[in-house]
Amino acid sequence: MTKVVFIEHDGTEHEVDAENGTNLMEAATKHLVPGIDADCGGACACATCMIYVPEEWAAKLPEKEDMEETMLDFCDHSKENSRLACQIEVTDALEGIRVSMPASQH
Repeated sequence: MTKVVFIEHDGTEHEVDAENGTNLMEAATKHLVPGIDADCGGACACATCMIYVPEEWAAKLPEKEDMEETMLDFCDHSKENSRLACQIEVTDALEGIRVSMPASQH
């Protein structure tokens, strides 16, 4: 298990134990973290699991693939450090990662 902290827009923190081999979206929805809607169930088709990844963690993540980039282009709250939680696999390298969420996914 890998510790992951999801931070809501208002600063509320949710620390969860994420199972390695799953993705951050699955970890958030399993633990009922508010703010990760996951409307498409992780198919990279809705962008309702967008998170902001701090710069110090970005290098530990795989590069964004074209589909993820395309989905993020349609998000109102997208930033340079935006990622889709469904596209980030949980591994030991992510132990302690802290990601934040926009005020709204829609």
